[in-house]
Amino acid sequence: MISAAIVLTAFFALVSLILEQGFKESAEQALKEKLQIHIYSLISVAELTDMLELSMPDALREPRFSNPGSGLYATITQVNNIFVWRSPSAVGISFPIPEQLEPGKSKFVKDIKGRFVLHYAVIWENKDGFEQYYIFSVAEEGVFVDKQVDRFRLTLRSWLFFTAILLVLIQFLVLRWSLKPLRGIVTDLEAIEAGSKTRLDGRYPSELEGVVGNLNALVSSERAHLERYRNTLADLAHSLKTPLAILRGCIEPKTVNKAQVAEQISRMDEIVEYQLQKAAAKGPQKLTGKVDVSLVVDKIIVSLKKVYWEKGVVFSFKYDEGCTMYCQEGDVYEIVGNLLDNAAKWCEKNVSINLIQLKREEDEGFSFLFQIEDDGPGIPNNKLDEILQRGVRADENIHGHGIGMAVVNELTELLEGKLIAESSEALGGMCWQIYLP
Repeated sequence: MISAAIVLTAFFALVSLILEQGFKESAEQALKEKLQIHIYSLISVAELTDMLELSMPDALREPRFSNPGSGLYATITQVNNIFVWRSPSAVGISFPIPEQLEPGKSKFVKDIKGRFVLHYAVIWENKDGFEQYYIFSVAEEGVFVDKQVDRFRLTLRSWLFFTAILLVLIQFLVLRWSLKPLRGIVTDLEAIEAGSKTRLDGRYPSELEGVVGNLNALVSSERAHLERYRNTLADLAHSLKTPLAILRGCIEPKTVNKAQVAEQISRMDEIVEYQLQKAAAKGPQKLTGKVDVSLVVDKIIVSLKKVYWEKGVVFSFKYDEGCTMYCQEGDVYEIVGNLLDNAAKWCEKNVSINLIQLKREEDEGFSFLFQIEDDGPGIPNNKLDEILQRGVRADENIHGHGIGMAVVNELTELLEGKLIAESSEALGGMCWQIYLP
């Protein structure tokens, strides 16, 4: 909930900045168009005399030009910033004039005092054909735009703030409503812990039936395990009662019957061993032993020769003695079996297998290297990473599920090994190298 509020805050802050910037640019563009209209208005009332002097009327259509300090100013200049005319409102106020501006072109700037100024250059021709170059400039205080932006910013942020509060509230209510079934499950689990219930028996949505079923199965399994452990302990206690009674009887006489004591101790040891085996048999356990990899490879080669007998694949297997590792034999079968099956499937005729003993201190902690090469077409480099993913095959036209190499990669990582794929220099096909600890 807190993370959602943070994301919403960041989102609305970004939206606010973007909209404020967009409104500011729009306001400045509107001001530019407004100043352009004022310039056209000044041009329409200006007249060029026979003495090539520009004449302006005393009263202008816009009354703000006649009021000093009104915030709207106008000037007319010639080349080298020679003032020809300035509005009464512009008395005592100056703003930079561009040195050169092409006739018919305008320039919109903001000066150092925050005024927005629009310059517009014209060539004026009198009735005798004489021309004069003028720059009409109209400026307005930036405070008008700033006030518009400030009002927009206040309104925008207020609406965004209340919208964010409303969204967070709606999200809170939706989450609370959607998580209500989970709170029901939590309540029932607490009841199971307290002993007032034996299973989840409430009414839950269909989406949670799978979870509820798994939890009930887990609770039932744990209760069954607990019941078995209790029964085993009861059996153990009951079985030890008789030997303990015999031992107690053996130490009461002055002469202790050592043979009888030894016999009862042996009997107790057998009872304990039996009960432990009995308890272990009721719960599945996976034990890891030492696996001779070369024997596993031999068994797989024998099986694959039967599978690909029509193809006549020739397997060449060389190995060093003592290549063993602590793992489940099934893991070795999965790794070696998938690699050899792929090699036999894609090769032309030859598959080479090498099992090389390594020195752990010199080879990054690995005990041996398992290398498989074939003389098949190989795999393009751009597909090597893809085929290690589930469901991806090197050739979509060949039957398969695209799982074998993914399993090899996962098991290799699980065993803290390393898988390397490259082209075979000896046979020309693929070369897979697996370093195992």
